[in-house]
Amino acid sequence: MQAADLALISEEANAALMRGDVATYRALVPRTPDFTLMSPFGGPPSREADITEKIWDGLSRFFRNGTLEQELIETYAGTDMIVLVTVERANVEVGGLPAQDWALRVTLVYQREGGEWRLAHRHADPLRHPITLQQSAALGRGAAS
Repeated sequence: MQAADLALISEEANAALMRGDVATYRALVPRTPDFTLMSPFGGPPSREADITEKIWDGLSRFFRNGTLEQELIETYAGTDMIVLVTVERANVEVGGLPAQDWALRVTLVYQREGGEWRLAHRHADPLRHPITLQQSAALGRGAAS
């Protein structure tokens, strides 16, 4: 499997997640036991062990009626690791908010384990549109904007 193949799988999986289809997402994107997630909503990184069935169930209701297109910015591929740098553009209902456009900058790190590519890390942030130095500083110190 090549980076381009993983990019297509990633787009299909995340499109399913935006529809609230957690089962398809999970089937398409297996994770490593030490998977880390840096959510676009901030906070400390999550680890695979933190992502319980209750959380997965909640995600199926958190994201609703969405569509997603993924722009592949760059790929980096080695023997046992592939990194995808993307922009995910979704129109989705999130957490009960009305549907709106969301653009996320995303880095995905896949690791080959036993012949299977597994997601080892996902970092996503909503900073696709530039912000000022002052806004960045306020976010960095945890101030409300």
